[in-house]
Amino acid sequence: MKTPALLLALVACTLSLSNGLAARAAEPIKLGEYASLTGKEAGFGQTSHHGVVLALEEINAAGGVLGRPLELAFEDNQTKPGESATVVKKLISRDKVVALIGEVSSGRSLEAAPIAQAAHIPMVAPAATNPKVTQTGSYIFRVCFIDPFQGTVMAKFAKNDLKAKKVAILSSVSNAYSLGLAKFFKETFTAGGGEVTEEKNFSEGDKDFRAQLTAVKSAGVDAVFVPGYYTESALIVRQARDLGITIPFFGGDGWEDEQLLKIGGEALNGCYYSTHFSAENTDPIVAQFAAKYKARWNGEVPGAFSALGYDAVYVIADAIKRAGGTDGPKLRDALAATKDFPGVSGVTTIDKDRNASKAATIIALKDGKALFFKTVAP
Repeated sequence: MKTPALLLALVACTLSLSNGLAARAAEPIKLGEYASLTGKEAGFGQTSHHGVVLALEEINAAGGVLGRPLELAFEDNQTKPGESATVVKKLISRDKVVALIGEVSSGRSLEAAPIAQAAHIPMVAPAATNPKVTQTGSYIFRVCFIDPFQGTVMAKFAKNDLKAKKVAILSSVSNAYSLGLAKFFKETFTAGGGEVTEEKNFSEGDKDFRAQLTAVKSAGVDAVFVPGYYTESALIVRQARDLGITIPFFGGDGWEDEQLLKIGGEALNGCYYSTHFSAENTDPIVAQFAAKYKARWNGEVPGAFSALGYDAVYVIADAIKRAGGTDGPKLRDALAATKDFPGVSGVTTIDKDRNASKAATIIALKDGKALFFKTVAP
């Protein structure tokens, strides 16, 4: 017969063990995010971050993942070259994150990807479109289309919608995204019988593009492709109009930010760009997301990177559920097996190269607004 003291001790031990198990069960799952929250391209990181935060809040309100809440550790790379590698090392070693979200920029994603790969920490890039990003290794994924597709879309758009036979390209020599997109655009456009009669370069941070634009004006082209980011692209178009160049300019998803219109103003009328998402889409899942996003972020209209940041979190959460935990190799395998996952930026299926096949959206710029023009399927 057990003594009362022994029974009390057993009860106390059992309660302690139960409490310990409950505490471990409720331990947060840490996700890491690195983004350009400040600096020249803060518009990219801020909108993506807003999508990430909204997704985490929704998932936690619904009970978390595997009974555990998600917790976000995030770092600002300040849009500085090399900083992404530094902050990702912190997120992995200091914060012990089980997966990484980032970056919108291909260049900054390429800085961080080798570190995530070496640590066997899965990384999901919301909007890094350069093919080299996922080629880094088996732990690197994305939830957006890639530049070979985007370049093809814009080459066909130039030919079929703009009726352009001769184009010029202005690309950034210091930007992997810009150089890659220019290459894929040129290959498709020339293969379809078009001519690229002028190619000029600039560097990130440049503010004077008149020399390049003077050469473009003399070339007598029908349109100008600018696969750059929104700051330089908007300045290029403004200066082109000042020089009397009235032909259409068009670009890729690097134009996607409200600052494009603030910088470029009316000069952007008649210009176009490709992107991943439009809040004008009447699909119920998009409308519901847009309403929740506006309510959470004081009326801010969600853009493509908001939607992709949001979808990246949900894709990771779904993979954790299917993996039954956060073990790196198992989580990697679950991400690789993602198929037909419904998101606000479209249905995500991860292919053998860890890329997502998605439709592209073409945006028309008119009267200070970014308007939905058409959708192009892969």
